[in-house]
Formats: sequence, C-alpha cells, structure tokens
Amino acid sequence: MLLNMDDPDHEIPSDNDDFAALEERVLRAVETVKAERAARLAAEARTAALHAEFAASAPRIELQNQELTVLHEEVATLRAERIKVRERVERMLSQLDAIESTMQPQIRIPGPMEA
Repeated sequence: MLLNMDDPDHEIPSDNDDFAALEERVLRAVETVKAERAARLAAEARTAALHAEFAASAPRIELQNQELTVLHEEVATLRAERIKVRERVERMLSQLDAIESTMQPQIRIPGPMEA
C-alpha cells in the first residue's frame, strides 16, 4: 500500500511531537533527580544531627553508667549489712530468751488475788 501524502486523514509523525515527548521525559527525570537530591540532603542532615546528639550524650551516658555501678555496689553493701544486723538481732533475742528462762523461777509476779 502506498501512502498518499495528499490525503488529509493521514498524519505524518512530526519531529516536534517526538521532541516534545522527549523534552517532557527529560523534565520529569530532572525533577526526580532534584527531589531525590533534596531527600538525600535531608537524610544526611538528619544523620549528622543524630550523630551530634549521640556524641553529646555519650559523656552523660558514661557518667550514668558509673553512677549505676556505684549504686549497685551500695545496694550490695546494704544487703550485707542487713544480713549482719539480722544475725545480731537474732543472737540478742536468743540471749534474752536464755536470760528470761533462767530468771523465771526467781521472779514471781503476783496475780490479782494476791495483791
């Protein structure tokens, strides 16, 4: 089939249409690159801020860890002291019980009828 150039229904693709479509694709690609670059810069800025925040908090965290270690040691010391005090109190109570049992026959508490 031969193409009739004089036919008004027949459209010849023009280079302008191809160029406009190519230009549109290039513009979309440029916008995508710009958006991705902006997102990357925002992510890098956020990462830098988090690194700075972490670096600033590291000494505080180290100090808190040291304080925590000291508190654990104090708790252990207090528990050991509590055990020693409990043992002393139990010994004193048993000594009082022993003294009380030896003195009971000697001490007579008058009842209500004897007074």
